[in-house]
Amino acid sequence: MARPAVIAHRGYAGIAPENTVAAIERATEHDETAMIEIDVRPAACGTPVVVHDERLEGTRDGRPLTDGTGLVRETPLETLRETRVLGTDATVSTLADVLEATPETVGLNVELKGAGRADLRVDGSLPSGERAERREAWRPFVERVVADCDAFGGDLLFSSFCEGAIAALRDVTSEFAAAPLIRDDLGAGLEIARRYECEAIHPPRSAVRDADAAPERATDPGPEIDVLEAAHGEGRAVNVWTVTNWVQFDRLAAAGVDGIVADYPGLGRASSDR
Repeated sequence: MARPAVIAHRGYAGIAPENTVAAIERATEHDETAMIEIDVRPAACGTPVVVHDERLEGTRDGRPLTDGTGLVRETPLETLRETRVLGTDATVSTLADVLEATPETVGLNVELKGAGRADLRVDGSLPSGERAERREAWRPFVERVVADCDAFGGDLLFSSFCEGAIAALRDVTSEFAAAPLIRDDLGAGLEIARRYECEAIHPPRSAVRDADAAPERATDPGPEIDVLEAAHGEGRAVNVWTVTNWVQFDRLAAAGVDGIVADYPGLGRASSDR
């Protein structure tokens, strides 16, 4: 059985300052890295920057997210370019910076995280009457992101927790693959994937039925929907987030997922190679 593709979460956030060019460069040094996952949202001028959180202050595992403050969407690009990430010398990168640093032999999973408006939050599956409005709200930023990505020669996959973002992407271009990110509602995620003919879905690892689950979960019936069976039956890939150790990786690989978003390199090696 083929091993799942390894997708470096924010450029292997477990070993490098997430979402920065420094992280991208380190991630591409590992032969196992098939794709790198990054988060994009706009700076004050609308330029796509690669940042996960909507605010610059806060902490991640005890480290300050950045040495800046305020909302990313209200911060000038010049300031963001000088803002240091997680106590390192690496600074906030633009999407263009990351694309330039990524060899075309490695794919990019671009998560559309925010569109520069306070009212555009994670929305799951939208009622039909709200879809057009959310699509148009996301469209200007998605157009900027696609314009930056057009010159990239590697594989591109766009994902989002927001249906409006995926709808806008499909409206702007049909050239790139898309995937809804799913938290709890697997049915809604599959519905969004069907609605926009998405090539993949991205559920959390807890959503995958795992015959090799740890003993303490042996009586847990697992999710009601077999997301692997449903997605594969419709010809969609299943890329699961986020693993932090090789035991999790091996269980998901045995279950038959197509890609695994990982915080650390080396988790994808077969057990016999460790």
